[in-house]
Amino acid sequence: MTTETKKYNKWIIVLSIAIPLVVAILFGVKIDAKLPVFLPPIYATINATTSILLIAAVWAVKNKKVKLHEKLMKTAIVFSALFLVLYVAYHMTSNSTKFGGEGSLKTVYFIILISHILLSIVVIPFVLITYVRAITNNIELHKKIAKFTFPLWLYVAISGVLVYILISPYY
Repeated sequence: MTTETKKYNKWIIVLSIAIPLVVAILFGVKIDAKLPVFLPPIYATINATTSILLIAAVWAVKNKKVKLHEKLMKTAIVFSALFLVLYVAYHMTSNSTKFGGEGSLKTVYFIILISHILLSIVVIPFVLITYVRAITNNIELHKKIAKFTFPLWLYVAISGVLVYILISPYY
């Protein structure tokens, strides 16, 4: 393992712990401010766009368009970070919306929501490790972990959209 890789690994550990902790802490902070826009449809659109970027990136790399793959993946990372910032901003300035559905729909909603939340935490180190392996040109190890990262990240992006669709009637 190179010194550069060790340095990145330290950052991966720090960010994989810090991001969920900071989000959890900020969830408890309420700011008395009115946002100029209603954020949930915006960050749901960002999640949808992220899923399209991820699928396009896999298509690009399978078709030997490595530079396009790289650009799409960097854009997906930026979109995911933007989602997170907007999501936290919304929850710091607004009360959480309660799901109003009943029966099996309520069960489906909570299964999707809980799996989305848990996997959004799990996916952080996977994305970071996959990215570091790419930028350090460790392509074989990059490919190996990307096979796990891609479906996890895609699930998180798509399930975020589903959560929004299911809760949107109750805003």
